[in-house]
Amino acid sequence: MTITPVAPTIFETRESAVRSYCRSWPTVFDRAQGSRMFDEEGRAYLDFFAGAGALNYGHNNPLLKRALLEYLERDGVTHSLDMGSVAKRTFLEKFEELVLQPRGLDYRVQFPGPTGTNTVEAALKLARKVKGRESVISFTNAFHGMSLGALAVTGNSMKRAGAGIPLVHGTPMPFDNYLDGLTPDFLWFERLLEDSGSGLNQPAAVIVETVQGEGGVNVARPSWLRGLAELCARRDMLLIVDDVQMGCGRTGPFFSFEEAGIVPDIVCLSKSIGGYGMPMALTLFRPELDVWEPGEHNGTFRGHNPAFVTSAAALDAYWSDDHLEKQTLVKGEQVAAALVELCAEHRGLGASFRGRGLIWGLTFADTRRAVAVCRRAFELGLLVETSGPKSEVVKVMPPLTVSPDELDEGLAVLGRAVRDTA
Repeated sequence: MTITPVAPTIFETRESAVRSYCRSWPTVFDRAQGSRMFDEEGRAYLDFFAGAGALNYGHNNPLLKRALLEYLERDGVTHSLDMGSVAKRTFLEKFEELVLQPRGLDYRVQFPGPTGTNTVEAALKLARKVKGRESVISFTNAFHGMSLGALAVTGNSMKRAGAGIPLVHGTPMPFDNYLDGLTPDFLWFERLLEDSGSGLNQPAAVIVETVQGEGGVNVARPSWLRGLAELCARRDMLLIVDDVQMGCGRTGPFFSFEEAGIVPDIVCLSKSIGGYGMPMALTLFRPELDVWEPGEHNGTFRGHNPAFVTSAAALDAYWSDDHLEKQTLVKGEQVAAALVELCAEHRGLGASFRGRGLIWGLTFADTRRAVAVCRRAFELGLLVETSGPKSEVVKVMPPLTVSPDELDEGLAVLGRAVRDTA
């Protein structure tokens, strides 16, 4: 029998080898709505990936789509760099009214380039400019972006290796529970700061994620975050919270640091701040830190007006009250209850879980199992990705707008994927 080889696709013949998600999910997607994606053959997939956190409000959210279409139909300005526009003014007014004022936050808003790594770069540059120092402290298993400054404070060795040059002026410290609770919080950090022979230059800032998403869904305790904020204030270091993936309600409150009761000096937002999956990023900072010269940090696509439109619509629809926050926490309890049962069923696999709100990680004694579980979940119609330095964590991150029934459906598929690979 003659077997005709399958012809390579245009993705394989023309697209760079750097592509990654399409290798885990080998299909061609065509449509999406709410918590589901559909491939070109019409097969539905329940999406517990949510655009790596860029789709907190689901795919093609009808409330946001209506606002966007109306804006485009009237020939609203699309591109404006940092010129004034009606869309930007409306967004800033909504952000102040619905996010900053209710939380008693007085932040200046900077529009860097439209991605997470852009806002991190802006934050690092600003901190160094303000303090006149170069060193920035990051944490083990941190992920802050793929450009050079952000990579220098990222922990993943594979991603760091892609830089091709030495990554300098960043020093990692142990994240919460990195040392299994055997060492008091910040003991090593404090000792290095105190010892003139440690070789650690006085840092300008500390950058931290309250939940390390790409690093393995590592959740910092509120007490640890409060201790870090106190240490920064006492040692004259700016505190930068990278809320690119965990902000915009992923952990319940709009900002992930609210539970800890801290007020960072600088906050990085991107992903779901655009509302509709639109590229957008913000760098927020205390007014006295606004020492930029005009144009000192800029970017061609920092004025993406369609994103201003969908972001303002999202703030209006979901942050005028605390309904979404409460529902996210309730759904988080639903996920946790299902994972308790799943881990009890698979004690022999060393199954365990951790998380907050609607970001959860499932792990096994065999660190290779997570990849197999995610592969099987895809075959069963569920999109979940791995995270962690060894891809050892199954990361569960549905849209915040997912229904309780969809959550149950997806968690049942996840349970079957674990059983099928046991």
